[in-house]
Amino acid sequence: MHLSAEIIDILLLSLRVSILASLIGLGIGAPMGAYLCTISNKSQTIWLTVFSALLAVPTVVVGLVVYLLLSRSGPLGWLNILFTPTAIVIAQVLITVPVITVFVHRACSAAWREVGDALRLDIVKRWRRMWEVGKIAKAGLVTAFLVAFGRAISEVGAVMIVGGNIRGVTRVMTTAITLETRQGNYSIAVWLGVILVLLSLGVTIVTFLVTRERNPSKL
Repeated sequence: MHLSAEIIDILLLSLRVSILASLIGLGIGAPMGAYLCTISNKSQTIWLTVFSALLAVPTVVVGLVVYLLLSRSGPLGWLNILFTPTAIVIAQVLITVPVITVFVHRACSAAWREVGDALRLDIVKRWRRMWEVGKIAKAGLVTAFLVAFGRAISEVGAVMIVGGNIRGVTRVMTTAITLETRQGNYSIAVWLGVILVLLSLGVTIVTFLVTRERNPSKL
């Protein structure tokens, strides 16, 4: 079976929303992760506990929250973006931000232990300290983005709730696999599943290579 135009459209939409959500998540989560490295240990522990707890929140709950916010009776209903790719991006951003924050903090913590004291002496503004630490831990930023992208593109629960799985509009790979399986169209579901597995495998390999480059002595 060849790849039909519909499957290609589903693939491109999946990549578009997941990459965009991961980039936005990186723009929000990376500064948070770097900031946490520059505050007191007690405050770090509190905030890391919060973000770690957010990682454990079921994604369908995230989807429900976004749905309630964007529904006609919700506070953001006037935007009229429910059941659109934008709604999917919003849900995926909320899912990826805690992931990126935790991973960036982990990467920046190692750099902060090495240069933190020097940065406190040489740089007064906190945002410049964060910037310098981020530059040192740039491989960790790449890893955080890749992990977030892998989670975003494999998400189904939240995407189904806020996107509605509308053909040609909000149907992405995970929701299409669910639908085609229910309808008995196993060949299409298998094709989409293979593509999704290959994408996930590719992300895993790139993440491994980035991690190995950053910590060659540990591998």
